[in-house]
Amino acid sequence: MPQVTVDMSVDAVKSLVFQLPASEFLTLAEAIGERAETVGMMQLAETAFGEWNEAGEDIYDAEPQDR
Repeated sequence: MPQVTVDMSVDAVKSLVFQLPASEFLTLAEAIGERAETVGMMQLAETAFGEWNEAGEDIYDAEPQDR
């Protein structure tokens, strides 16, 4: 499926979304909420991996040597 990008302001998107019938609006709101939760969890998880970027932790990046 081709990707389409649209250059719209948040206010313009809100204006369109608020024109949806109630049932479709609620379905969209639920999907947006789920996506927002996923994004939030992903951002939180990124902070947990910061310690792996500390000096000395690069030993785990070394390739095993042939014996």
